[in-house]
Amino acid sequence: MRRLLVFIPLVLFVGLGLFLWNGIGKDTETIPSPLLGKPVPAFALSSVYDESRILTADDLKGKTALINVWATWCPTCKQEHAQLNRIAQDEGVVIYGVNYKDDRAKAKIWLEKYLNPYALNIFDPQGKLGLDLGVYGAPETYVIDAQGIIRYKHVGAVDQRVWEQLREIMQKLES
Repeated sequence: MRRLLVFIPLVLFVGLGLFLWNGIGKDTETIPSPLLGKPVPAFALSSVYDESRILTADDLKGKTALINVWATWCPTCKQEHAQLNRIAQDEGVVIYGVNYKDDRAKAKIWLEKYLNPYALNIFDPQGKLGLDLGVYGAPETYVIDAQGIIRYKHVGAVDQRVWEQLREIMQKLES
């Protein structure tokens, strides 16, 4: 019996090693979403800039676009923000923002300081829209087609490499 007890740590170590090794090389940025191929969930939330302006999923239709979930408390959102400004300004891409579980006043100050790449910016203080979208945390970015159907989901910052992938997806949708 004592001899078997000696092997328990070895078995646990090997089991843990196999578990961790299995995760190496897996894509952590592309998380399957049950919403792919489905419309943006219905919502009625105010604009970050105008509390009296109510935005809905219908406001996101008409053009292939990105939906970017962001927050002032999110350091990675700050990291990707310059790239989003470049995409919107230099390439004319429509980006809709979802200000996720944040403070409206802080969001306005943040956008003044770092500029605003968003054609519309939805204020989601309770995270209801984020929950309906299946958001794990900010930032997350979705590609939607002109009918408001979610075609792709990216978890994490949008950098140049990611933008090239998103642009390719958007171009296919537009052709």
